[in-house]
Amino acid sequence: MTENDISYKIRGAIFNIYNNLGPGLLESVYSAALVYELKKAGLKVKKEVPVPVYYEGERLELGFRLDLLVEKKVIIEIKSVERLAGVHHKQVLTYLKITNLKLAILVNFNVENINSGIYRKVSGL
Repeated sequence: MTENDISYKIRGAIFNIYNNLGPGLLESVYSAALVYELKKAGLKVKKEVPVPVYYEGERLELGFRLDLLVEKKVIIEIKSVERLAGVHHKQVLTYLKITNLKLAILVNFNVENINSGIYRKVSGL
């Protein structure tokens, strides 16, 4: 399954969740619902995936966690904020760079229209 195929299913799951729950809930609620929907769609999903950070070839004793990793190919970063900041978009691009993955979905569920809350971030696709 390609990143684009996975992205299509992710987008459908996001729409289902938004239509059922609406905006204004905590990120943890949307994360749990998204894991449920994606697994129901037959996708492998990992939650809070630790990613080590290397600096000048040395592994740092800290790292970060991806909200969701789907099929070991697509990162999902979940937000539920009044407005996304530029740093949220840059953060996702940095995640792609550090993981060497090609596609990430940044989604903000706290919007009036979910179409305006979904962003595809691409690196090398």
